[in-house]
Amino acid sequence: MCSIMGYCGPASIAAFKKGFSATVSRGPDDTRIVDTGKGLLGFHRLAIMGLHPEGMQPFGLDGDYIVCNGEIYGFEEIRKRLSGKYVFKSDSDCEVLLPMYREYGTDMFSMLDAEFALILYDGKKNDYIAARDPIGIRPLYYGYDSAGTIVFASEPKNLMGIAEKIFPFPPGHYYADGRFVCYRDITAVGSVVRGNIDDVCGGIRERLTAGVKKRLVSDAKVGFLLSGGLDSSLVCAIAAKESSVPIRTFAIGMDKDAIDLKYARQTAEYIGSEHTEVIIDRETVLHSIERTVEILASYDITTVRASIGMYLVCKAIHETTDVRVILTGEISDELFGYKYTDFAPDADSFQRESEKRLREINVYDVLRADRCISVNSLEARVPFGDLDFVSYVMAIDPALKMNVYGKGKYLLRHAFEGTGLLPDNILWREKAAFSDAVGHSMADGIKEYAEELYSDAEFAEKCEKYPYSRPFTKESLLYRLR
Repeated sequence: MCSIMGYCGPASIAAFKKGFSATVSRGPDDTRIVDTGKGLLGFHRLAIMGLHPEGMQPFGLDGDYIVCNGEIYGFEEIRKRLSGKYVFKSDSDCEVLLPMYREYGTDMFSMLDAEFALILYDGKKNDYIAARDPIGIRPLYYGYDSAGTIVFASEPKNLMGIAEKIFPFPPGHYYADGRFVCYRDITAVGSVVRGNIDDVCGGIRERLTAGVKKRLVSDAKVGFLLSGGLDSSLVCAIAAKESSVPIRTFAIGMDKDAIDLKYARQTAEYIGSEHTEVIIDRETVLHSIERTVEILASYDITTVRASIGMYLVCKAIHETTDVRVILTGEISDELFGYKYTDFAPDADSFQRESEKRLREINVYDVLRADRCISVNSLEARVPFGDLDFVSYVMAIDPALKMNVYGKGKYLLRHAFEGTGLLPDNILWREKAAFSDAVGHSMADGIKEYAEELYSDAEFAEKCEKYPYSRPFTKESLLYRLR
């Protein structure tokens, strides 16, 4: 993960540097700030593609500048197509973006197969453009300074002290000429995918395999989070099959009752990965709470619980290995359904709920994963968020996706049934929430600690400080950090 920031008008370099320094962990390899003549663009680099100095951003082209936190899939073909008119100086995938803008303008965004957030300065128009991928896998925020100048950045903490109010940049939009324009609604369905279930599942298998395969391309070392559940196991199994060397997988669990560690181990043994288990205890969890809440900028109980394990496993990866890219299993639930869609009364209700979850995922699971991974100077890639794959699954007749089979995510499981990619006990087992997979004792230990920390009288007194979203349990008060 890299970090980007753009101040789109007269700016104090001191204020810019102060805000931008808050996310240096996203890109610890190098930092550069350029003055465009009408504002500032900044880039903290985590070198993933094009590791040489020539791959450092901002990229410039005859007075235009760009910073991008992203992965542009298929960039080699784009570069080949444009190489007759433009000279490329690096192996960075993002170097193709300014030439694309020269050729196609803002139409370029709907052409990209990418996870990205970018800020572009058009030297001819003397104006700024910003854009974000259709799912919102890469983060981007904006706000306005006291003079009304818009400022963009990777995280809200970059904008604190500059903008009074901070907003998430809408996924699938670009900003130009002072307004936001939707270039792609990832939930929109053109024509419904119908047919027999085997043909539909064949399309799922083909597209997910392609989504994993393209995300293996990296100049930096790649690793995989493996919880032992269906989603991460499928990603790892596909990657293992497509790789010429054993992949590196990582699992985390409590020292007492990490129910999924054994399943992750079984999967790792089956696919032949180089597997690492990170074992944590109650004290490690308690000591990480404050840092996790700070990273998330959230006190939501479910979010915090689900994030502690991911934060700690990524911390271990960063500190003990040379892996810099992590593939994860996010977004599967929103596409194929989970507990919130198991009881959908009809197909239309299932589809509407799936659309809602997908539109909001950029402020829930994807955001949580981004924060936990990027703070440890790693880059997250999300195969289930592959644009072709998402579009296909969203277009499948929702009557086929409903849980009428007695097994959640039946289509995804059936798509890989009989392939030998995973053993049946992994392919067909029900999932656990990430915090439960780490071990029930993690949540129990936190609740016990909160009960010991606050008496009933102290709890009642401290809750009075919060007229908005008042804590309702001692655990929820623990996460408020003040």
